[in-house]
Amino acid sequence: MSTVFITSTGTDIGKTFVAAGLIRHFRRVGQPVDAIKPIVSGFDPTAVAASDPGVLLAGLGRTISPEEIERVSPWRFRAALAPDLAAAREGRTLDFDAIVEFSRRAMAAHKGALLIEAVGGIMVPLAGRRTVLDWLTLLRVPALLVVGSYLGTISHTLTALHVLAQRKLDIAAIVVSESEGSPVPLDDTTGTIARFAEGFEVIGIPRLPRGADHLAFGRIAQLF
Repeated sequence: MSTVFITSTGTDIGKTFVAAGLIRHFRRVGQPVDAIKPIVSGFDPTAVAASDPGVLLAGLGRTISPEEIERVSPWRFRAALAPDLAAAREGRTLDFDAIVEFSRRAMAAHKGALLIEAVGGIMVPLAGRRTVLDWLTLLRVPALLVVGSYLGTISHTLTALHVLAQRKLDIAAIVVSESEGSPVPLDDTTGTIARFAEGFEVIGIPRLPRGADHLAFGRIAQLF
């Protein structure tokens, strides 16, 4: 088993949805799994269970306690903004080196599948001129690129693939998470992305109720 870095083309695309589905799959087949989401924007401490770290902890079968939230997501900000802006709203700054070191410690400590869920999209600023892409580049683990099926996603997806290729980063798969109200059928979007992203596994997942399972999660799990 190994580590995978779950990133995206933007926010509210489906990273946590995919991560939670993978967690449930690994647990169902008896494989050890853990997940972290080091940075969270838009965190509401009065609605912890509905937050991204809360969803991950629920999938892991762990107690949603202050200690567990801190373990999974030590950098939490209230404003639903890019992390550098959200931190500035609170008079705080992000320590990029500390984020990388936190991730490396989690990788060293866990022997099964480790999911590192990033924040926002691949080019989201973190601190100074550092971005999510820089974070992934230093970790050097495969990326699971989660994209939507909304109109415009093909351009966004191919742009993300381009910047990942420039850094010579491995891509475990591209997951197309169906966007609500998309005018384009999921299969059409998945097929078009696959045509341009030759050599990469492209897997579509339809919109599902929270906690629902799908065969696609098993397919994705086999790729890392």
